Amino acid sequence: MIVSLIVAISNNRAIGKNNQLIWHLPKDMKFFMDSTTSHPVIMGRKNYESIPEKYRPLRNRTNIIITRNKSFEANGCLVVNSIEESLSCMNFGDNEEIFVIGGGEIYKKFLDFNLIDRMYITHIDEFFEGDTFFPDVNLDNWNSTEIMKHIKDNENPHNFKIMCYSKKT
Repeated sequence: MIVSLIVAISNNRAIGKNNQLIWHLPKDMKFFMDSTTSHPVIMGRKNYESIPEKYRPLRNRTNIIITRNKSFEANGCLVVNSIEESLSCMNFGDNEEIFVIGGGEIYKKFLDFNLIDRMYITHIDEFFEGDTFFPDVNLDNWNSTEIMKHIKDNENPHNFKIMCYSKKT
């Protein structure tokens, strides 16, 4: 299995505030949807609860929620209590890509345990006030490829670029 994470971050690594995204970038959201559809997604409970109810669970994906709350239930989702369990709760194929979609604590744990093979990071060229941040990652340990660069427009009010980072072997 290939374990990837997908995230949008500001220049100061902010990814959220008050359990919500800080920005509205439809083009980046389309990239997220296109990338994760038909793949399992792993997220923390708080991240799951931040998704508007009408979009829960994320359609056309196996939704795996990690929580310490043993009584938590979410219709249409697999609920597990550890990172290890999130990766062993299904029979994933060798080439199957699984996406870790947040939030901050989940990203940090997967990175700390060296479980991430690939990162799709949208770098938003702005500083935002946030209360949730993406961990500081040494990108020297990763090969990078630019996927897309976007100049702000009426629908997407911030400049951003989407990069793919693959772990150096």
